[in-house]
Amino acid sequence: MLLLAVDTATPAVTVALHDGTAVVAESSQVDARRHGELLLPAVDRVLGEAGTGLDAVTGVVVGVGPGPYTGLRVGLVTAATFGSVLSVPVYGLCTLDALAYAAGRSGLEGPFAVATDARRKEVYWARYEDPRTRTGEPAVDRPADIAEQLTGLPVVGAGAALYPDAFPDARGPEHVSAGVLAALAAERLAAGAQLLPPQPLYLRRPDAQVPKNYKVVTPK
Repeated sequence: MLLLAVDTATPAVTVALHDGTAVVAESSQVDARRHGELLLPAVDRVLGEAGTGLDAVTGVVVGVGPGPYTGLRVGLVTAATFGSVLSVPVYGLCTLDALAYAAGRSGLEGPFAVATDARRKEVYWARYEDPRTRTGEPAVDRPADIAEQLTGLPVVGAGAALYPDAFPDARGPEHVSAGVLAALAAERLAAGAQLLPPQPLYLRRPDAQVPKNYKVVTPK
């Protein structure tokens, strides 16, 4: 097994190779506006560090979000393209699940919550019974609207760090790691679990909208 993992659902552009046992190579850069520029060079860098070619990859893992529309689709389209070119399966994983799993590897047990920045003064979030068990589906809300629900719980992720009044017990990591994403996928695959399809989890409509009542300028 050699999994190529990518995630662009948060400001982190993160790529890793995982051999089913451990991370072979990994690259992460935090830049919310340059996902498209940074992702493919990061893949090249990780392959070079591992001393292997893309043709050695046996599966692709991609974070499906939730995340902002533009950044999220960069990773998903790239993963789908690699899967098609290499004729290998493409597995989806919830990005919040990977952050929860990372927190567990750092010693956090449960229960707790994960929150990432959704912009518009909102967060993407979910509750976890433990680092491997999410309770309910991810959602998007204003921090003040969910603060009471999460009272007394540690909250992992950049969303928690951004809103300390709502989430006073903020924990790391702030951003997802492709190495952890791949490790969680490898664990679930080894257990025979079915992973998500590589489809985006947006939770809300994109910012760009077709203007209403626009003037038609094409000839009849």
